[in-house]
Amino acid sequence: MVKKAFGLWSAVFLGIGSMVGAGIFIVIGQAGAMAGNIVWLSFVFGGIIALLSGYSLAKLAIRYQSRGGIVEYLTQGFGENVFSGAMGIMFYLSNIIAIAAVAKSFGTYASTFLSNDNMWINIFAVGIVVVFGIINLIGASIVAKSENIIVFLKLSVLIVFTIVTLFNIKPAYLALSQMPPISGMFFAIGITFFAYQGFSVITNTVEDMENPNKTMLKAMFIAILIVGVLYILTSIAVLGNLPLSEIIKTKDYALAQAAEPMFGEIGFKIMAITALLATASAINATLYAVTDIGYTMAKEGSLPKVYEYHIYNSFEGLIVSIFIIIPLILFFNLSEITTVAAIVMLIVQGITHIGHLNLIKETKAKKWIVLLAIFAMFSVAGITLYSTYHTSPQIGYYLLVVLGFSFILEFVLRYVNKRVILKQRR
Repeated sequence: MVKKAFGLWSAVFLGIGSMVGAGIFIVIGQAGAMAGNIVWLSFVFGGIIALLSGYSLAKLAIRYQSRGGIVEYLTQGFGENVFSGAMGIMFYLSNIIAIAAVAKSFGTYASTFLSNDNMWINIFAVGIVVVFGIINLIGASIVAKSENIIVFLKLSVLIVFTIVTLFNIKPAYLALSQMPPISGMFFAIGITFFAYQGFSVITNTVEDMENPNKTMLKAMFIAILIVGVLYILTSIAVLGNLPLSEIIKTKDYALAQAAEPMFGEIGFKIMAITALLATASAINATLYAVTDIGYTMAKEGSLPKVYEYHIYNSFEGLIVSIFIIIPLILFFNLSEITTVAAIVMLIVQGITHIGHLNLIKETKAKKWIVLLAIFAMFSVAGITLYSTYHTSPQIGYYLLVVLGFSFILEFVLRYVNKRVILKQRR
């Protein structure tokens, strides 16, 4: 018998590496600017929501063992129709938007070495996407082999930073008298949930996992809990070392800024370089795993049938994805892209959990947990959207565009190209 690639801890480390990527470097400042010194509570709630969603996805993965992940679960839950197809496309778009957010964050951190001019931010952001696009076209084996080293480096830097700064926090910055309105903490939950994105990648390993019936759920919970503790402590360290005014001013690179009081300019640069490594590895991994293969699955509808991906179609999907990503980088700021990505991901996962209700007898999941996951996803998406109503009202219109585009594209592919995403027959 061939030994499977993923045991419990290898799956846990994969999940940790996927979560502790660009998310924390992007959202810590933006969430802190909203929630102030109680942003750690936003990370607590974000982690709880991730656990609820992770439970539902893990149960689906055990029953429907497919590399297709959420695309497969949507088709199983809602059938082979326009709605499930459109939601599959929306899932693809949510990852495209997330890549744009990560690339924009890369550009922001890279520009701190020159100037924080928007032109340089966009040049670096577009440049890194194009570079990894080319690498993926020619073969990303070298970069893939370096992923473990990057994961080790970024975790080491974050852990050292957190431990040292926790012993040197300024209590006045965390005092209740400095606490902003509690509403800010709730408004930030959607953004902090974005930092946990990556846990669902564990479900994609199910076909290569040793005894998924026992391993999948354990790996999901352990990975999310470890990352949650790291995020909570990191957020306390950041808000305990920078006044809120400084967090708001440097929200796009606050994690690096928080290293400066304790470690000086060298600390800022080390954290900025770590952010560059984390964002670069996230871009590479997502371009390969989601935009290239994911687009091919959605376009050809061949995922559930034979899992065969033709090189030509993969290349085509990758190039199309890059052409969608670049305008997002150029025409939207980091806060807008991050918020849209977070809300779209919440909606897609919420809809996936609704579909799970139709399969509950097969997955044997606890119905009340799935219902809680649905409630949490849509509640947080609604709260996040409401919080942007006055500051960024255009966010709502962007969401409508994403939703409308998903249905239009699905309709065209289905009725013009006669393409249908088929569910796996088991």
